[in-house]
Amino acid sequence: MAEEEVGYYVLMEKGKDTEHVFSGKQPRRAALKAATRGFKDIKLRERGVRKDGKCKVHVFKGNVVEVDAPANRPAWLPAKVKKPKVTKVGIEWVKV
Repeated sequence: MAEEEVGYYVLMEKGKDTEHVFSGKQPRRAALKAATRGFKDIKLRERGVRKDGKCKVHVFKGNVVEVDAPANRPAWLPAKVKKPKVTKVGIEWVKV
């Protein structure tokens, strides 16, 4: 069985790359990591360039909500935990 490769996604703000890089097998996984760190408008550019010089940018809206921890939680886990939520807005193409 072939395993999926992990992708690396660069967070973009105001149309420019930032130093934040998130990884995941799918862009949604990387967006959840970005939302956990407090980003609301999430634009993740895939690393790598196609032959025509364009890159795919995944656009998400994200937030974090506090929920009750599971009943069987370990002793060190607090009663309330943060849970990220993201919604995909679309895909953009940018020329690099």
